[in-house]
Formats: sequence, C-alpha cells, structure tokens
Amino acid sequence: QVQLVESGGGLVQAGGSLRLSCAASDGGRTFSSYAMGWFRQAPGKEREFVAAIIWSGIYADSVKGRFTISRDNAKNTVYLQMNNLKPGDTDVYYCAAGGLASRIATGYNYWGLGTQVTVSS
Repeated sequence: QVQLVESGGGLVQAGGSLRLSCAASDGGRTFSSYAMGWFRQAPGKEREFVAAIIWSGIYADSVKGRFTISRDNAKNTVYLQMNNLKPGDTDVYYCAAGGLASRIATGYNYWGLGTQVTVSS
C-alpha cells in the first residue's frame, strides 16, 4: 500500500507560481516504477487530468506550457511546478500513483488526500 501526501498548495494571485510536492511512502515497490499523476477537482465536478510522468511528462492542453511535472526518485517525490496561474486553476489538486501514465483517473491505484490551490484575480 503506497501512501501519498501532497503539500505546497495555497493562495496566490493570478500570474503567480506555486510548486506542489507529493511524497510517497515505501509501498514495497520501487518508486521509480510507478507512474505518477496530478489531477484536480472542483466541488461537484469530475476529477480532471493535469499531468503525469514515468520518465517524461504528459500534460492536459489547459496547462501545457505553464505547468511542469518532475520527479526525484531518490526522494520518492513528484512535483508539479505551476507558473502563470489563472483563476481557472483553482481546485483541489490530487497526486496519484499507478502502473501507467494515464490521463484517466481510474488508471491509478493510489491517491493522496489533496491540497487546495486558490488563484485570485
């Protein structure tokens, strides 16, 4: 069982930046073998794909060029650098781990509890 803990969320003005982190516990499997994803969700809406990575990142069109996903396998941590934030990026952001770098939430086996990102205009 892998446990994921997100951090780094907060309140930022439009145009600002935040870096989210997701620390993974040792689930008996090498962290580097997991695909790691970031999703976001607003109340009453479906969870939305943001980015994922095994060796290189894939991105939702809405964040491409503004967000960068990366991982440090030595630290069992995945990051999401978010630049030029917009009010529409306001959501709870979730980290996920699974076998494939899927754009679909059901493709992941493990989830964190989320971290709130609020972008003011």
